[in-house]
Amino acid sequence: METTFDTQEYFDKMNAWWRAANYLSVGQIYLKDNPLLRRPIEEKDLKVNPIGHWGTIAGQNFIYTHLNRVINKYDLNMFYIEGPGHGGQVMVSNAYLDGSYTEIYPEVTQDEAGMQHLFKIFSFPGGIASHAAPETPGSIHEGGELGYSITHGTGAVLDNPDVIAAVVVGDGEAETGPLAGSWFSNTFINPVNDGAVLPILHLNGAKISNPTILARKSDEDLTKYFEGMGWTPYFVEGDDPATVHPQMAKTLDRAVEQIKAIQTKARQGKADEAVMPRWPVLIVRTPKGWTGPKVWEGEPIEGGFRAHQVPIPVNAHQMEHVDALTDWLKSYKPEELFDESGRIKAEIQELAPKGQQRMAMNPITNGGIDPQPLKITDWRQHAIDIGVPGSTTAQDMMEFGKFARDLIVENPTNFRIFGPDEAKSNRLNHVFEVTNRQWLEPKQPNYDEWLSATGRVIDSQLSEHQAEGFLEGYILTGRHGFFASYESFLRVVDSMITQHFKWTRKSKELPWRHAYPSLNLIASSTVFQQDHNGYTHQDPGIMTHIAEKKAEFVRVYLPADANSLMAVMAETFQTEEQINLIVSSKHPRPQFYTAEEAEILVKDGLKIIDWASTDQGEPDLVIAAAGTEPNLEALAAVSLLNEAFPELKIRFINVVDLLKLRHPDVDPRGLTDEAFEAYFTKDKPIIFAFHGYEGLIRDIFFGRKNQRLHIHGYRENGDITTPFDMRILSELDRFHLAKDGAEWVYGEQAADFAQRMTETVTYHHDFIRENGYDIAEVQDWQWKPLK
Repeated sequence: METTFDTQEYFDKMNAWWRAANYLSVGQIYLKDNPLLRRPIEEKDLKVNPIGHWGTIAGQNFIYTHLNRVINKYDLNMFYIEGPGHGGQVMVSNAYLDGSYTEIYPEVTQDEAGMQHLFKIFSFPGGIASHAAPETPGSIHEGGELGYSITHGTGAVLDNPDVIAAVVVGDGEAETGPLAGSWFSNTFINPVNDGAVLPILHLNGAKISNPTILARKSDEDLTKYFEGMGWTPYFVEGDDPATVHPQMAKTLDRAVEQIKAIQTKARQGKADEAVMPRWPVLIVRTPKGWTGPKVWEGEPIEGGFRAHQVPIPVNAHQMEHVDALTDWLKSYKPEELFDESGRIKAEIQELAPKGQQRMAMNPITNGGIDPQPLKITDWRQHAIDIGVPGSTTAQDMMEFGKFARDLIVENPTNFRIFGPDEAKSNRLNHVFEVTNRQWLEPKQPNYDEWLSATGRVIDSQLSEHQAEGFLEGYILTGRHGFFASYESFLRVVDSMITQHFKWTRKSKELPWRHAYPSLNLIASSTVFQQDHNGYTHQDPGIMTHIAEKKAEFVRVYLPADANSLMAVMAETFQTEEQINLIVSSKHPRPQFYTAEEAEILVKDGLKIIDWASTDQGEPDLVIAAAGTEPNLEALAAVSLLNEAFPELKIRFINVVDLLKLRHPDVDPRGLTDEAFEAYFTKDKPIIFAFHGYEGLIRDIFFGRKNQRLHIHGYRENGDITTPFDMRILSELDRFHLAKDGAEWVYGEQAADFAQRMTETVTYHHDFIRENGYDIAEVQDWQWKPLK
């Protein structure tokens, strides 16, 4: 039975909407005035340097138009993710047509003056980006790096059962590793508790100057590929609006009805009994540069790579072909689309969904649907009773797992843990007392561990891109969680972290953007505890990478033990719009700091540790440590120095919030010169034991009065060796630290002590290569009260 949404009259109106979106999209590239061509185009009407990407636009506008239709027809809660990157006009143009853009930016009125303003600001100084960006209504997906559209869409629909993420995947984007890996996302979407991702693979045939791989494959091969990956593919192809509109409408209806049928059937049963359905995927073939210039100077434009960016050379300084631009714009018949005032005609605008059903106004794209703060449980109930510092051994990540377990219980629908097959390796075992890994593929009970359809942990795909991207999609839609990975492999996604930082920074500048939870990253399996993976698994540079970002939005924490780690996590889970990096140990370690000390360390960022200091306010030497192994080795160095030089006045400082050490000129949270000198003195030598690359500490100390600084950090030396030998390779071990400290204070008078430290290192070198384990002086060391 034909409905209002399936008549030729409705398709004609849809075609008019599509033409209007295309007209607006072309105008944004080229024009800064004369938006409705009331007069011939003059030099002053054109941009000097038109910037934009045309090739993907008309196809995406076509898709967006049809998504509006199914939202209306099926009363959907749907939003749009634009994967192809630099096609920002799509979301801008359609938001302008449905009124969303004007509601958010009242100065961009729905009339000729507003259209002129819209055209001018696109990809223009002081204006808006040429890709989907925080300024773009309806966007949660930064277009600066390709490959994460499906991943972000999946993160967004987890625990949002009524939401459909319509994810347009560009065929160039589809060639990236992260996007190729993201087809596995169907493994983790539960049709009972979660929403749905509708991938729409837009095959327009070309990239910047090459064909796209998937576009050259036959429908038969694509069918085999997607069916093999567990999807149900549907194809749409054409370039004639008279036939392709009905074809797209019919096919999209089938996809939506399939999603609804899957969910209806699954929701008649229990969530933990759900199995992975075969969700639909649309493969839409339309020409690149569709509806644009066909040929230019004898070379084809529409349908090939030459349509990718700005297809014809017209600008304020190249006016000889302005007639071609005029003809192109007039081919959309703007006089049929906009009234005398420049407003889209009412009979066309009535096609727009209403209120928050407009994809640009869906609350999920602006802080989430009814976002709730995380309920923070009391981590101190799991605090370790330290007793004598260092006398208790525990695994920091294992202990934190108890805290994380409680958070899962108290936040059953808005807190998740993500990682790449490493939750158990990173010692989060206690969380599996109350949850499992979410997994919708078949299970093998005799072999699988902690798998179910309703788990709160997603770490069953070996992909840092997927895990970190899921978390981004989850928090950008108002929920909470963390991503845990091996430290060196966080570098795999540091460009994703950069894009998220850029998103966060720009969003905070927009008064209409709501806040969302912070991106929490735990780096475990760190460089100084690697013993079987060797040099390949050693790179602490993620700290430097994050520290380079704008100070307001980044934190780097180096908790030295379990209590400090839990105190840090309790702090970070309460923050908003930050990137919090926490570098933590997962191996058995001596525990040093009480719960009270841990809270001070987090609150102040650092602390003079009285029980490890002998200075009584006037030190001869300052020893500071940031990190688990640096803390251990620095304390052992304090012991060695105190034993050899009992008169030496040592001040020991543990640093947790690393960037708190920066100057207020660099970081508003930073220590003033007076406060800095109260810790590090004005002129006493400083030995700084640091977990990462030494340049970061040099940068932090730059400009401070006290430059008597000797840093022992990671020096890009590694091997398959013992954990302690890893520290020796970077001279971060207790013997090198103590030797340097003695020489800084006593000079040649410390020669005998320095020689003994050197001989001990040599002995250790030979011993481990003979026996395979560390010397007793290291293995059996325990903290003793200082003299």
